[in-house]
Amino acid sequence: MKNFIMDMDGVLIQGNQIIPGADKFITKLLEQKRKFLILTNNPVYTPGDLAHRLQALGLGIEENQIFTSALATASFLHSQRPDGKAFVLGESGLTEAIHNIGYVITDMNPDYVVLGETLAYNFQMIKQAIRLIHDHGARFIATNPDPSGPSTGGLVPACGAMAALIEEASGVAPFFVGKPNALMMRTALNYLNVHSENTIMIGDRMDTDIVAGVTSGMETILVLSGVTKEKDIDKFPYLPTHIKKSVADIDPKDFDD
Repeated sequence: MKNFIMDMDGVLIQGNQIIPGADKFITKLLEQKRKFLILTNNPVYTPGDLAHRLQALGLGIEENQIFTSALATASFLHSQRPDGKAFVLGESGLTEAIHNIGYVITDMNPDYVVLGETLAYNFQMIKQAIRLIHDHGARFIATNPDPSGPSTGGLVPACGAMAALIEEASGVAPFFVGKPNALMMRTALNYLNVHSENTIMIGDRMDTDIVAGVTSGMETILVLSGVTKEKDIDKFPYLPTHIKKSVADIDPKDFDD
């Protein structure tokens, strides 16, 4: 029986609306008792916050079925330098994940500067991050490379854009943990306790979701309900295993051996 890892925005929801048929797809996964995980590069919200949002839209998703780039970043920090210190630019989704691994969040000789996303970037904190990296040798980690993201008011700069600013000023490039880094996929697979050979990645972006699945040795499904359109696929040197209009067209049983 196949397991599923899927992106959230563009796959299950679009803004504050459910993608038609996404609720029925989740119901099928639950009824067939399949392991699945919602995988998002969004580090702003905690899994509990995101679960509440999805439930309000009619999707039967629990907190433990959501894995964010903030959780992947915290897991990476813990594996590298347990019980360390970090200067963090981000919201509760990131700060809570870092606190939960026993890290101290401080601007006093931190081991890492960790950049996430926030609803209001503070210039003083950005300046402090640059100085901690450039002058004091703090290691530069960022949750995800997305340069921009959607909001109710339109396009907004995301972690990748702010990381570029800090890199340009400090002269130090960040290590991105989130998709398309296969590290996030491997961390998610371990979290779900499944193997890549028995797991399918569903995403709406060729440049993050699908490439992350491909480099992790997973079968992939590109859904055309989000960013990547059918005409864009040939621009990439890799292909999804399957292409569907949306998750409404996916029957999990079709992918079992």
